[in-house]
Amino acid sequence: MAEFIATYGSLIVSMVLGALLGLSLYLPLMAGQLSMASPGFYALGGYIAAILSTTVFSSTTGSFPIPLLLLEMLIAGVVSGLLGVVVGIPALRLRGIYLAIATIAFVEVLRVISLNLDITGGAVGIFAIPQPFQTPIEYLWIALPLLLISIVFVYRLERIRAGRAFIAIREDELAASAMGINPTYYKVWAFTLGCILAGVVGAISAHFLNTWNARQGTFDASIIYLTFVLIGGSRTFLGSVVGGMVFTALPEVLRAIADTGGLPSWLAQFLRDGRLIIFGLLIVIGTIFFPQGLVTPDLFKKPKKRSKDVLK
Repeated sequence: MAEFIATYGSLIVSMVLGALLGLSLYLPLMAGQLSMASPGFYALGGYIAAILSTTVFSSTTGSFPIPLLLLEMLIAGVVSGLLGVVVGIPALRLRGIYLAIATIAFVEVLRVISLNLDITGGAVGIFAIPQPFQTPIEYLWIALPLLLISIVFVYRLERIRAGRAFIAIREDELAASAMGINPTYYKVWAFTLGCILAGVVGAISAHFLNTWNARQGTFDASIIYLTFVLIGGSRTFLGSVVGGMVFTALPEVLRAIADTGGLPSWLAQFLRDGRLIIFGLLIVIGTIFFPQGLVTPDLFKKPKKRSKDVLK
């Protein structure tokens, strides 16, 4: 068991973080908004934690204090939430593919800014981010409770007035508006909640990875996170959690298959480096054959009993 944890500890933590990132994309999708902004706020949260831990809190000795990590998560969440409101109010007047394009542009703007600022380390990034834990698996003490809290939060959200308003907007925005629901208000709320979660996950990831640069928030990352939700399941939060875990582990599984030997060199190389191509194919195939994803709300419904009455 100890050998397994030592070998796959980083992968396990990455799977939990992937599930959280899937939830950050699912939240605006609850209100019918195809937002691709999560990588941008994920990168922002990571930069906030990296800058604070290497400059403001750099006088700490030994392991990085857990309370300071929690403070960084709080600051990253607040900043991401405020910026989410600023971006969301004008952007969420768009719909569908136009909103996706606008949020992709936002991610690229943040990436270019981070590449040209001294405080972010430019293209090189920020290195030697202090570690609060001695081994990667210990990050589960932070990541796993955050995932459980997020799952409970989204579960309860879907069952209160705000969550039902999100779902009503997703199903038919015009009908929801006719019933007295303010679509812009609730869409901004859903978008902001996703931004907050992405920023908090970024703060954890900066310490977990020990380095942070502009590659953390790119269009490639948007495609990967979109795969989490669309293939995992876009109609239930469990789909995003399962999708985030499975597709975070998938590159490692493909790499292990490629390293077993016996495969043609071109196929082995494709399995190692063709992650985005494989994810793109999965999105295309999944949307055709599984339009609601692999995990759907119907999986958790009890089958209806057939009526014993026989039609004559």
